[in-house]
Amino acid sequence: MVHTLTVLTLRLAEAIGLYWLAAGIGLLIMPQKLRAIVDDFDRSPGLVYAVGVAAFAIGTAILIPHHVLADPLSVIVTVLAALLAIEGLVLIAAPQILLGFARSFVTSARLWALVAIVLGLLLFLAGLTGRADALP
Repeated sequence: MVHTLTVLTLRLAEAIGLYWLAAGIGLLIMPQKLRAIVDDFDRSPGLVYAVGVAAFAIGTAILIPHHVLADPLSVIVTVLAALLAIEGLVLIAAPQILLGFARSFVTSARLWALVAIVLGLLLFLAGLTGRADALP
């Protein structure tokens, strides 16, 4: 069982885990979706900008109440939120950096889908079964 200091860490771990789980399942079922997403981003700077704004807003919204580095799960949640905010800023300022990175994943979409499913399940279960109390 995971111990953390805040209930918020547990709920955010569940939410992020569910997101990764859903994204992984969707990509496993339709691996060609990743190529289509990258192609859509190439054709639509407005879409990239909007996704960047959303990613920055969500990452920042998580970081405002949750910038806890007291235990492993809280560190994971905080780092993931920070990475999401940074991803949003990069999509706004220099999207080609991330698009080039995303293209390298297209040929192994099923592998990355499985990674997302496993990590999402682990994060979700850590949040679901964890306890928010003082560390032992």
